[in-house]
Amino acid sequence: MTRATRVRALFALAVLALSLHIAVTVPVRLGLDLRGGTQFVLETRSSPTAEANAEATDRTLEVLRRRVDALGVAEPTIARSGDNRIIVELPGVQDPREAAEVLGRTAQLTFHPVLGTADTAEPSPPPLPKRPKERVLPDESGQPLRLGLPTLTGADVDSAEARIDQQSSLGWYVGVDFKGAGTDAWAHLTGKAACHPAGDPARRVAIVLDDKVISSPQVTPSVACRTGITGGSTRITGAFSPEEARELGLLITGGALPVPVETVEQRTVGPTLGAEAIESSARAAVIGTLLTSLFIIAVYRILGGLAALALACYGLISYAALAAFGATLTLPGLAGFVLAIGMAVDANVLVFERAREEYAARSRKSLRSALTAGFRNALSAIADSNITTLIAAGLLFLLASGPVRGFGVTLGTGVLASMLSALVITRVLADFAVARRAVRRRPHLTGIAGTGKVRDWLGHRDPDLMRHRRRWLAASAVVLILTTSGIAVRGLNFGIEFTGGRLIEYSTAAPVDADRAREALADAGLHGAVVQTSGDGDLTVRTNRLSDSDETRLNETVRDLAGKADKVRDELIGPSLGDELRQGALIALATALAAQLLYLAVRFRWTFGTAAVAAMAHDALVLIGVFAWLGKPIDGAFLAALLTVIGYSVNDSVVVFDRVRELWADKRGTRFSRIANTAILQTLPRTVNTGMGAVFILSALTLLGGDSLTDFALALLIGIVVGTYSSMFTAAPLAIELHARSAPPPDTVRRSAPRSAEAMGDAARSGSAPASPGRLRRGESPRGDHPA
Repeated sequence: MTRATRVRALFALAVLALSLHIAVTVPVRLGLDLRGGTQFVLETRSSPTAEANAEATDRTLEVLRRRVDALGVAEPTIARSGDNRIIVELPGVQDPREAAEVLGRTAQLTFHPVLGTADTAEPSPPPLPKRPKERVLPDESGQPLRLGLPTLTGADVDSAEARIDQQSSLGWYVGVDFKGAGTDAWAHLTGKAACHPAGDPARRVAIVLDDKVISSPQVTPSVACRTGITGGSTRITGAFSPEEARELGLLITGGALPVPVETVEQRTVGPTLGAEAIESSARAAVIGTLLTSLFIIAVYRILGGLAALALACYGLISYAALAAFGATLTLPGLAGFVLAIGMAVDANVLVFERAREEYAARSRKSLRSALTAGFRNALSAIADSNITTLIAAGLLFLLASGPVRGFGVTLGTGVLASMLSALVITRVLADFAVARRAVRRRPHLTGIAGTGKVRDWLGHRDPDLMRHRRRWLAASAVVLILTTSGIAVRGLNFGIEFTGGRLIEYSTAAPVDADRAREALADAGLHGAVVQTSGDGDLTVRTNRLSDSDETRLNETVRDLAGKADKVRDELIGPSLGDELRQGALIALATALAAQLLYLAVRFRWTFGTAAVAAMAHDALVLIGVFAWLGKPIDGAFLAALLTVIGYSVNDSVVVFDRVRELWADKRGTRFSRIANTAILQTLPRTVNTGMGAVFILSALTLLGGDSLTDFALALLIGIVVGTYSSMFTAAPLAIELHARSAPPPDTVRRSAPRSAEAMGDAARSGSAPASPGRLRRGESPRGDHPA
């Protein structure tokens, strides 16, 4: 074992040990769509007296945190998103109406005179209109206080912040500044309190936020009766810690700057739906992974078995990374985790196919040297193809929201983990295997000693696929026109993420006819409701915003139709958020196209980048058109699938163009169309084998993943099939046409190639299996086809 192999082995063992420890000790946090509960997205709005900026949103968040705690929800999550949005997650809450009412109420901060203590520890109800003079609330220690009418409100407060007195022993305190009429009102309030003796509860002033006393300081003896604290500034002391002082200052300022909040998004998922999604996804992952493993073992034998073992290690590393980073695993994220298993096969296939070429091209056969050359020569294609997928994952994380962002996280994590699995773990296992004497004596068991049936067939037939490149382009254009015509004929069925509105899904005891349900809802006054049925007892109703009475009529109507109906999902998207998400989707697509074009233009010639991006746009439009014909929803999950398809499409094109670049540097005098054709034939076995791995996973998700993942997996399945086709019959022909109309490129540095054209021809003439299909022929270039 060489020193490099030992270093890789130790590194792999360290990563696996750390991953195992994290997977056992750190649980992955499940999103609400998997564990059940309600999520609110609240947006702060500017008022005549306050602007809804980031600072105001922070203050509002602290007030909302207290309200959420008062609801008694276990393990709630509240966080700011952007400058003026707050995301609140309430696990286990299935009826969000009470929570929505509590969260949507504007914060109210008031300052009250303390009239004395009350005899009972129970707070009294709000005063009746006929007796509005006093109310009873407990102070910070639980002592009930009788409070008079409020003298000041939060609007009278200019600022409140934690400070420290460096010169005296006061320590941390909260400095409060009043403004306008609040200056005189504060002096009047504290002046009346100062007339009572020290220690008397009536010498205190109560600061109340949302019907809760947050502070009730006593006026110091130095303040004169009826004079009070003048100047509009005061100090609240009390042996505060830095955190306590900052929290009190934030609460006072938050109450001083009450900004209205509006619910722009609301999602409720029943616990049974999340449990079913986890179970179905796990079942699909196990079956899909098993089928993929059996396939690569059948193709690559011993090395395929080691790659399957590395695939299991990839799953462990990817899961541990999600847990270590504290990522939230959502339903699309779970699907991304499963999908990445199929895509993780890609790097292994690239290496093994290159190793096959190297082994067949060498006069002195050596498994170890062929494998080493395979890893070395496949590195460029692996890096380029994975970077394009990472670009798509990064765009999902930056531009998407909610559960779809979780898909970007798991997809990106999966790509990085797959590269570690293939380039380190698989290599360690493969190097160890080919060094065994028993394996060296039986090289055919490794899977790289033979070129494979597909490569042998292509080598003997040597089809010139690019001879009729314009026909392929015409066929692509016809497919594009036929599919995208569905957009004009049937239109796009946008989900509520892009249109706004309310979507409620019921699980019914018996199947309900959609037309009958639509008529019943119209009779109940819910006109224009979109009703869809799926599965044996699932009913989905999509409408505009519903009032409480409308929602009650909807629930009663569905129960009358089905006998029994349980609400399993409830989503509300405000119109402003719908417009924003729709605009964000367009920006994401445009950014994806521009980012991929920029990267490919840097890594390859501009003609390659343009051809790859054109094929990518072709794949995206075909997928959108197919969904238009099928009437499937265009929602956030579809956007995630679409961006993934874009990454996969470029991935395939990059592998082809990487081989074109290598062959081009090796044989400059050959027609470019012949080079492109040879590159397609040489990379076709990799394309087929990789595609089969992804198809196994996606087919399992489509058939076994449940209704929640069916459309998502179907979109990816269609996209991968179209992407595989377009990389060969759209991107390559278009690159040839663009090359014919551009100036010849400057000389490029030759990379290590598996063999020369003459070696390939000699292999074929000697009767042995050709190392790579498609012998490069020298000759005159036809008109319009520059020599390479």
